[in-house]
Amino acid sequence: MTVRRSAAALATTAVLLGAAAPVAVAAPSPSPSAELPAGLYGTTDPTYDGVWRQSLAFLAQKIEYVTPATTAVDWLAGQQCDSGAFTSYRDTSKPCDASTVMDTNATAVAVQALVEINQHRDAANNGADWLKSVQNEDGGWGYNPGSPSDANSTSLVIGALARTGVPVSEITTADGKTPYTALQTLAIPCGDKDGGAFAYQPGKKGELTANADATAASVLGLMGKGIASGTSNAVKDPSCTKGDDLSPEQSAQNGAFFLADTLKKSPYLEQAPMPGAEDTEPLPDYGNTADAVVALASSGHKDKAEASVTWLQENATDWAKQGGPAATAQLILAAHATGTDARSFGGVDLVKQLNATGPAPAATAIPSPRPTGPQPSGGTSSDDGGLGLGWLIGIGLAAGAGIGFLLSMRRKKQQP
Repeated sequence: MTVRRSAAALATTAVLLGAAAPVAVAAPSPSPSAELPAGLYGTTDPTYDGVWRQSLAFLAQKIEYVTPATTAVDWLAGQQCDSGAFTSYRDTSKPCDASTVMDTNATAVAVQALVEINQHRDAANNGADWLKSVQNEDGGWGYNPGSPSDANSTSLVIGALARTGVPVSEITTADGKTPYTALQTLAIPCGDKDGGAFAYQPGKKGELTANADATAASVLGLMGKGIASGTSNAVKDPSCTKGDDLSPEQSAQNGAFFLADTLKKSPYLEQAPMPGAEDTEPLPDYGNTADAVVALASSGHKDKAEASVTWLQENATDWAKQGGPAATAQLILAAHATGTDARSFGGVDLVKQLNATGPAPAATAIPSPRPTGPQPSGGTSSDDGGLGLGWLIGIGLAAGAGIGFLLSMRRKKQQP
């Protein structure tokens, strides 16, 4: 669960993290004069985030009872290679070959989106199979196949596998390491400085530096949840458990403890300073804050996210509008996780704003009464990706009203 930015941002992150982050390889850029493909959400160059923003938009729309247009869904499915992998964006007039840069993040988020909207399920299963085939020896995944594992990529893949019904704990390497093993090696022990937090990757000397974005992603990953996980009915007091043999759930709760403690001091998270600008006033990180809200709500700490949701309503709506479908989707996911009305979020109808960034939706409905907990198809391996009852009711209402629908999403690069 993490917002992804361009390859340039990835390179910047590598500098910020002391070159700890992997060098992400992006697909070739489309011609500046080329028109954007039909069905794509957003108006900016899709080279680095086309699949990401499309998928994130689908996830946000689905939980708000909006059905994407067929052209939009077909565009996303058409981005897949025969191997099952997705790239960040590709020209589909050319087949995938050995030079095609496969992307675990794009693949994982596309798989989650296709499962949630219950379309192209074969493509989603094919994507999950490809992800399993490129697992690293430490149990995790990097941004591109073969690159060092990182918390965000590993967590995204866990969400994709879980949503396709794959028992994540059974995805093991030759020496028995699981995706959870990979994440837990990035956890900072409780009692240490920033205890409970997760690093994006180890530093050059193996040191672990707390990264709020990686922590939010790891909380979801260790709970086996996807990006659109909703909220938890359980309410817990955040705690940080010490020990060398913690369960994935305990490690997830440790991450939630770190996030809750950080947001107790300030309702928003801050961007990492750019190189050479360490003395400047830190800027709010709207996307990372929204991610932290989802992680807290999903792990049973919705009450600890309330101040941050209020802050987002008061400060983040302009950011979301300028950021396009992915940013708007992030706010919708945060609203959904906390039972906040996304159609009146700081005075803005985020659902309408998201729909306007792509093709007219196939259908849309406003549920009555509005759900405040997890919405249809929020389970993991217990279902087959089919539509839940509430979703079917929403579609029925939309058909009766003759209303329309839309899509998009975000890709995230890590900031400590």
